[in-house]
Amino acid sequence: MFGSFASSRLALILRRLRSRFGISAPRVAVRTHVPWYWRALSVILLSGASLALAGWIYDAGRQFAGFDRGASEQELAGMRERMARLEADLEGARKIANASESRLRIESTSQERLAKQISALEEENSRLKADLATFESLAGGQTGNSGLAISRLQILPAGEGQYRYSLLLAQTGDKKDKEFNGVIQLVAIVQRGNETVMMQFPATNDPAASQYRVSFRHFRRLEGSFKIPGEVRIQRVEARLLQDGVVKANQSVSL
Repeated sequence: MFGSFASSRLALILRRLRSRFGISAPRVAVRTHVPWYWRALSVILLSGASLALAGWIYDAGRQFAGFDRGASEQELAGMRERMARLEADLEGARKIANASESRLRIESTSQERLAKQISALEEENSRLKADLATFESLAGGQTGNSGLAISRLQILPAGEGQYRYSLLLAQTGDKKDKEFNGVIQLVAIVQRGNETVMMQFPATNDPAASQYRVSFRHFRRLEGSFKIPGEVRIQRVEARLLQDGVVKANQSVSL
């Protein structure tokens, strides 16, 4: 009986050992204890190394694909520098062009002014030559008994009923050294509808009558203007030189 008990006890111990150390025994892992700060440091180092590796791979990929950041920035800097030089050159060219344009404009204006002055001088010279020829002809005895004459009468329309007149007065003979004082009178024959009427300048009680008074010794050119209503048409104008109400000379022109 004792033997059977012993054998059963031994069998129980063997089963326990077999279950603990045998094939069916549970697996046991043996780990070395590491403090938490070393584990945190290793995680940080591993993360930094991963980021650095990722950056290197990214830059290597950009260089391989032709997108080198350093080279691109250098090229952009060069382009900006060239653009700045081109803008400076363009601004200088604009200043030169503006200065040249201003000089050309000034020269053109000066040439136009000079051309106008030359034209005016040529016109004045031609008029003086004509006046001299007229005065010489009058001095040759073509002034009549009074020694006074009107020549070169011109009537030119100026628009809106305005007319400009010009004439030459001359005095020769024995009284040429004595100053003449008188009045110029313009008599216009105009057509108004179906009737012909006469208009006189200056009219009676005309406040502008003083502009028709003249005084001269040898000869004088006289210019002025008068106005007529727009509905009438001038046919003929006669210029009269009066002294004390007496006509001393006259000349007429048809329009």
